[in-house]
Amino acid sequence: MTKRSGKAKSPQQKKADSYAKDRRNTFGENQKSSRKNIARKKRRRAREERRKLREVTANTTDEVAIDLKADEVALLRRSQGPAKVPDTPLGDVLARKRARRTRRAP
Repeated sequence: MTKRSGKAKSPQQKKADSYAKDRRNTFGENQKSSRKNIARKKRRRAREERRKLREVTANTTDEVAIDLKADEVALLRRSQGPAKVPDTPLGDVLARKRARRTRRAP
């Protein structure tokens, strides 16, 4: 058996902790598609960068010119892409649902 440090939590405290810790996807997209689309966007961005680099280096044979062109392509590189949005805490989701219900109630 393992020892627990501290006092046991009351059911109310467990519920409050759950509302703070558990998360829900409120972004409006299917969460399973997001998992695939993030990787897809990364692949597409990398592919574009490789094409630009290939395009720049294809027309030059001089090593110095290639290095200069590669630096230009590096400047053209995109940022890391859109920031990921964390899921919303369960407590906030439920509070929003409660507020919507009270607004709709006659």
